[in-house]
Amino acid sequence: MKIANRVRRGFYADSVALMRIARELESVPGVKRASLMIGTPSNKALLKESGLLSKEGASARPDDLIIAVKGKNADESLLLAEKLLTSGKAKSQSSESHPTFASAFGALPGANLALISVPGEFAAAEARRALERGLHAMVFSDNVPLAEEVALKVFAAKRGLLMMGPDCGTALIAGVPIAFANAVPRGDIGIVAASGTGLQEVSCLIARDGRGISHGIGVGGRDLSRAVGGRMTLAAMDALEADAATKRIIVISKPPSPSVTARIVARAKRCRKPVTLCLLGAKAGSNIVRTLEAAAGIHPKEHIEVKAKGNIVGLFCGGTLCAEAQIVLTDHGLNVSSNAPVPGARKSGAPHQLLDLGADEFTRGRPHPMIEPALRNEHLERALRDKAVGVILLDVVIGYGAHHDPAGLIAHVVRKSEKPVIASVTGTEGDPQVYSRQVKKLRAAGVIVAASNAAAARLAALAVWAN
Repeated sequence: MKIANRVRRGFYADSVALMRIARELESVPGVKRASLMIGTPSNKALLKESGLLSKEGASARPDDLIIAVKGKNADESLLLAEKLLTSGKAKSQSSESHPTFASAFGALPGANLALISVPGEFAAAEARRALERGLHAMVFSDNVPLAEEVALKVFAAKRGLLMMGPDCGTALIAGVPIAFANAVPRGDIGIVAASGTGLQEVSCLIARDGRGISHGIGVGGRDLSRAVGGRMTLAAMDALEADAATKRIIVISKPPSPSVTARIVARAKRCRKPVTLCLLGAKAGSNIVRTLEAAAGIHPKEHIEVKAKGNIVGLFCGGTLCAEAQIVLTDHGLNVSSNAPVPGARKSGAPHQLLDLGADEFTRGRPHPMIEPALRNEHLERALRDKAVGVILLDVVIGYGAHHDPAGLIAHVVRKSEKPVIASVTGTEGDPQVYSRQVKKLRAAGVIVAASNAAAARLAALAVWAN
């Protein structure tokens, strides 16, 4: 099987657009893997680890683009990639682009927020430029060194600014969805969330209940670690407390550091507005549905009975949703393992397994499963064949930036499987994929669709206990 690389010198394109081209290349018969990445040292390491880097690709500079293909028709696929790049498919969806931060800021001098999506090696410098000019910064980029994240957040906090990220996948600022977000109405509930799908799940459940969001502030997956100390979570809570449009606050996170948990709890107690904490794995909060019941009076109910023989396999796009499902299953007395375990929940030799397929170990050199669900479908097909698996648990996350029809791809694989497949859909009617249409496709294929991620996990647990 041939590995072929081509380097385009001094070429930069939007990462999501490059992922779309890689997905198109992988649909070519005979092509096993494809990836288009900027030639930074970390990206070249990812390509090498994925078995996609050749001598030509290894010579790429940090401002070059590497086109990497593995398969029988690798050379033909490189030609196709060149055509797609030339045709404009790699261009940003923005109507106007600028080569530097300075020129972009000059074109919109009244801006107060900068969205940064460049290779991680360059992201910290761009974020600092934004902060120095008095702009809040949302850093979509990952692979930013921890020390640089801490330094940026200290710098931002001293200036009363937000430094959201790095690896901040979702935000809703004054009604505007940014990155992987959903179409939700304005309202009086403010959300602070670590990274992405937790914010999406809560905002969508609130929207489907007829309520709205004032702001949804993502702070990055490492903000509640001991090293970062929850700096931006605390700053976001301050901002929402001062915001006249926000009447109540929800804070959502995957398992935080115990010392940071104590700071967040203490800050919530001092807040003049009601604060509901959903710190998964901590005493301050357990699952998102319980959080909603406390914060907004939302009570997703299930009247479905499922029976299954065998183990539970959960295949998730969202890390927060995976962590929440693990807590729900563990609360039902099940022995559950996960590649992103909640502290105290993982047990050796656990029969039930949950996978966060958006974790780095699965996405190195490949698009995130929210963008390209084919990665999850590979695992789904194996789980359907595995005789030890009795029930399959899925999250389906739609919205801006996500695949145009994830339910359709899942339905194609499941095809009325004899095994129970239980899913939840994170989204709204206003999303490009349309929530009700995605639910309809799943149910037509025999998938059991629950009202929330926690409800889906609860159904899976009860299905196992029923036997």
